[in-house]
Parts: sequence; C-alpha cells; structure tokens
Amino acid sequence: MKIDIDKKTIRAIHQKKIIAIGKLASLLNSSIKTARRRLKLWQAMTSYNMNGRYYTLPGIPDFNSHGLWEYRQVRFSQHGNLKNTIIALVNQSKAGLDAAEASDILGISVRSFLSSLQKDPDFKREKIQGRFVYFCAGKTDYVKQKEYRCAMTRTIQLPSDIEAIAILVQTIKNPALSIDQLADKLQQNNYWISSESIENLFSYHGLSIKKMPDLSF
Repeated sequence: MKIDIDKKTIRAIHQKKIIAIGKLASLLNSSIKTARRRLKLWQAMTSYNMNGRYYTLPGIPDFNSHGLWEYRQVRFSQHGNLKNTIIALVNQSKAGLDAAEASDILGISVRSFLSSLQKDPDFKREKIQGRFVYFCAGKTDYVKQKEYRCAMTRTIQLPSDIEAIAILVQTIKNPALSIDQLADKLQQNNYWISSESIENLFSYHGLSIKKMPDLSF
C-alpha cells in the first residue's frame, strides 16, 4: 500500500511540477517528518527563494545555461542552495559578479546575502570603481577574472564623480525625464554629458532611470 501511495504522489508531483511540504504530507497521508524523509529518499530539490518552501523532483526542471529553473516564480538550482549556486555562478563567470549581476541571473535580490559572505573563503571580494565584485577563490582564476573585469570597466564610458552627482540630482528633481531629456537638462546647466554616458552610469550601478525614487517635494 505504501508503494502505491508513493507512486501516486510522485506522479502528482510531476503533474504539479512543484509542491509544498504540507501538501506533500497530505498526499502521503503522513506527518511532516515522514514527508521530509520521502523528499530525502527521492533526492528532491529545494527552492532557493520563497524561504525554501517548495520542492521538485529530479527530471522535472528544465535548467537553463546557468543551471537554474523557474516555475511560477519559484526558483531552483541544480547547484543546490543559494550559497552553492552563487559560488558556481562566480566560478563560471569571466569577470566575477557584483550584486546587481548576480541578482539579474538569479531573478532575486542577493545584495544583503552577498554582504554576509564578504569574509567567506569561497570568494575573493574586491571593490572596483565603487562596486563590490566577487571573484573565484583560486588564485589563477581570480587573476584572470580580475583582469577581464578591469578591461571591461576601461571600455565603459562613465561620467566623472562630479558629473555623476549632477546626473543624480537632476534625476531626483525631474524623475519623469527620459535619458535624452536628462542630457538636455544637464547641458542647460553647463554639464555636457552624453545620453550614452548617462545610460552607462545607471547600467553600471544596476539602476534604471524608471526605478529612481521621486524625492521632489
């Protein structure tokens, strides 16, 4: 009888693709503790978002090139938990990853989580042009990644610090302006900053002009 229930439950999970522990216990007609033992037996994977409330079984996820899969906003990784996933992503990257880049790949914000790993031996963490970048722990890969990162930053046309402050001030005062309109507004104040340079500034810092807060009164 237990085998039949297990088979029916596994079929149900394959149909649903993901399942929460309470629902699983209900399908098994068991306690939560027994349901967790089944998940371990079935080598189930735990979501790295939604507080790890959801599970899926091997063979269900269609992982992307990063080893990630998302279903109805619930996200899973073939690398395991969030820390192991970030380690894998950093190791796979050509130039290391900063918080904005890692968040874009993972589909969730990991800025505070990464901050908690600043002294973790699995990473090398360095501040490059105002952003913390996480590199491989291994010396050879670290050197290659850092060289690539530095080459990337040299090719990006960024405003000076004074120009960046002027851009942010005008953005806060005029949150509805497009990037081109913002460039025109800055030129009226004797700041000759190109639209491309403004766009690079927002992109480099993981911001969007539409996401800037309206702090005008």
